[in-house]
Amino acid sequence: MLNLRCVLSISLLAVSIQTSAFDLGGLKEQLGNLGKAPAQDAATKPAEQPKPSSTDLSIFSNKDQIGSLKQALTQGAETAVKDLAKENGYLGNDKVRIPLPDSLKKVDGLMRKVGLGKYSDDLVTSMNRAAEAAVPEAKTLLVGAVKKMTVEDAKAILTGGDDAATQYFRKNTETALAGKFKPIVAKSMLKVKLAEKYDQFAGKGAKFGLVEERDARLDDYITRKALDGLFVMMAEQEKAIRANPLEATGSLAKKVFSALLGK
Repeated sequence: MLNLRCVLSISLLAVSIQTSAFDLGGLKEQLGNLGKAPAQDAATKPAEQPKPSSTDLSIFSNKDQIGSLKQALTQGAETAVKDLAKENGYLGNDKVRIPLPDSLKKVDGLMRKVGLGKYSDDLVTSMNRAAEAAVPEAKTLLVGAVKKMTVEDAKAILTGGDDAATQYFRKNTETALAGKFKPIVAKSMLKVKLAEKYDQFAGKGAKFGLVEERDARLDDYITRKALDGLFVMMAEQEKAIRANPLEATGSLAKKVFSALLGK
């Protein structure tokens, strides 16, 4: 199994001293050379190993190094949840705001023409408020996924795309998150009579192919969109961490990053 010290050392060496940003380009090629001893002339003696300097990650334990990565990812996940859980976290953010289902958009257009757009607006507000109420449930599951992360998981994140960590979270938590979100969403929507009417309309429409089966219940639709929004925000946090690790991570990660950067 690849030593995480090697993984983190390579990823952190890609941080420019001038820009303090991750540059993961070429990591796979460098990872392929890990563990290969440098060529030596048989007649020469191995060069004396230099003593660790203030910018040498060998001064940190493996535990500290993997801890720094986990701390960065934990902070990103917690920030995404916190931002979405506040009032208008979903409703006030165009990137994650939950719109009416496609099956209601034509009806919405007709209602607005006759001055009944308020009903649609109220439904949209209620859907987004339900998502804001449910998203705090994500924190425990996301942090748990970080704790279970293996060295191989860390390697895949470091050598993957800009959203590799987000995809890891989605793969390992999405099903469980849906199970946590849906009861809270359903409870929130009980107060909205229009949601009940929608369920009746959509349920009948789905039988005749007029409404997509997965949109036949509003709580299912909101749960799915709430999760999509969560992972959108987590991807943004991941991008920020990769762009500026010294500002985007916690104390342990800052300690490791700063040592490598000589700060």
